[in-house]
This record gives sequence, C-alpha cells and structure tokens, in this order.
Amino acid sequence: MPTDLPAMLIADAPGIDFLNSIATPGAAPVDWIGDGAGLVSWLRQAGLVPETQLAEIAARAMPGELDRVADQARALREWFRGFVRTRMGAPLDASAIEELTPLSRLLERDEAYQRLVLQEDGRLALERARRWRSPESLLIPIGEALARVVVEEDFTHLKVCEGHACTLMFADRTRGRARRWCSMAVCGNRAKVAAHRNRQRAHGR
Repeated sequence: MPTDLPAMLIADAPGIDFLNSIATPGAAPVDWIGDGAGLVSWLRQAGLVPETQLAEIAARAMPGELDRVADQARALREWFRGFVRTRMGAPLDASAIEELTPLSRLLERDEAYQRLVLQEDGRLALERARRWRSPESLLIPIGEALARVVVEEDFTHLKVCEGHACTLMFADRTRGRARRWCSMAVCGNRAKVAAHRNRQRAHGR
C-alpha cells in the first residue's frame, strides 16, 4: 500500500528524488514505491507522468501488473544508487558510458513522438508526446530523469545528507556548495539542537 507520508522531493533533481523514494524520515524505513499503488502515487507527486495517463494505466492494468513494474522500478533505483554512490565526488568520465548500458536500454524502449497542437492563442506548436501502451511505460520518464542526472549534474556536487542515519541525497546548488542537510527544518534543525546540547554539557563541566 502507498504510504500516507508525502514523497521526499528535496533533491533539486527529479532523478535524485527517485533515489530518495526509500528513506528513513522517522524510526523505520519508508519505501514510497513498495508496490504498484505506491509507484503511481510517487509518480503523481513527482509530476513525472501526467495525471490522465496515470489514471488510464492504473485502470487498464491487470491484477499484479503494476506491482511487477514497481519491482522493476526498485531494482532500477538500487542499481542507479550504486552508480551514483561510486561516482559522486568527481565529474563523470568516459568510462561511465559502459556502466550506464542498462539505462540506455531502458530509454530505447520509449515510444515518444512529436505532434502539432493548437495553442490557446490560436497558434500552432510542436509538442512532444508519448504512447503509454502498458504499465511498463511508467519506467520511461523515470529513466529520463536518471539520464538527466548523468548529463546535467556535476557529480562533484551530489551529496548525501550529513544528518545522523539520514540517507537522502541531493544536488547542491547553493552558493559556495555549502549545503549539508536534506532539509534545514529536519536534519539541519536536529544538528543545531544536538550542537546546543553539547555546548551546554561542555559549559556544565
């Protein structure tokens, strides 16, 4: 079942937010894509798939089909997490292309196309669209988000939150690359409280 907790969309990069779809915001780990319903809910919150297509795919899916896609999504997540963990801290080099073969194969399954549409102002525009033939097509926008991490993010500035036991990752876009926490309201505040207590203990000695 999907969790009642809102998705942790704090990374400033949708592909990294996908890695954060499993986290420990409280005492126990939470997996937002633990099953098919959870995957649909997470994609809706992340805005990676239009609401209409999500509803249509969920309505057409055979029993257990979305759960199997969620299994694939979790496997994709953990594979890419390993890639990022290994490569973060330095810019990507040419050797990364071979490691990224699974992602390239996923993107090759895309059924994207372009079409002419009439805009509200009466002008014609060229719009990119996609055929959503099966629940497995839900993996394609996830693959695109991961590919954007590869080509748009400097892996030197991908970080893991410094909070105790926090596993959330993010792209540091702050001035001076000084971001340390997934959220100042959560881990940042906990660190401040802990530092204050330590100072009080030191003064009391």
